[in-house]
Amino acid sequence: MSSTATEVVRLLTVNGETLAVAESLTGGLVAAEITSVPGASKVFRGSVTAYATELKHELLGVDATLLAQRGAVDPQVAAQMAAGVREALGADWGVATTGVAGPDPQDGQAVGTVFVAVDGPCERGAGSASGGKVEHLRLNGDRAEIRMESVRSVLALLLGELAGEQTGNELAQDTERNGGF
Repeated sequence: MSSTATEVVRLLTVNGETLAVAESLTGGLVAAEITSVPGASKVFRGSVTAYATELKHELLGVDATLLAQRGAVDPQVAAQMAAGVREALGADWGVATTGVAGPDPQDGQAVGTVFVAVDGPCERGAGSASGGKVEHLRLNGDRAEIRMESVRSVLALLLGELAGEQTGNELAQDTERNGGF
C-alpha cells in the first residue's frame, strides 16, 4: 500500500466521491493498490481489466474506429477508457492505464510507451472544472518496473486532480487536522 493510494482514498472519502479503474497493461495492479488501503470500500466502485483490445470497445465504450486506426496504445484511447469506466461503474472519478510493458513493441509503439488518464466531474463549484486529463509516459526498465511505474503515475495524476478539487477553506481545515497551521 503506497502513501499515494492512501491519500487518494482519504481525499475521495473526505469529498464523498467514488472511483472506478480501467486497466490494460497494469492488469489489475491499480485496483489492487487502491483496495490495499483500509477503508477503500467506502470509495472504490470496481474495475475493468480490458486487456484484449476488443474489450476496450465492448466494455468501456472506446471508439472502435479509433482502436482500428491507432491501436490500444493511444492518448484518446486512455481518455475514453477512463470516461467509459466512470460511466459503466457509476463513479465520480475514472482512471485508466494503457501501454506497452514489453517484451515486444505493440501497435507501432515502443516498449515503455504508456498513457494514463483521469476523468472526473466536469463542474465542481465556483471556478473549478476538471473533466479529463491524459499523461504520456516514456518508461524504462523491465516489464514489472514499467507496470509498477504506470500504477504510481496514474495514482499521482489522480491525486493531483483530487488535491486541486479542494477549496482554500478545505485545504486549511485539512492542514489543521494534520497538525499544520
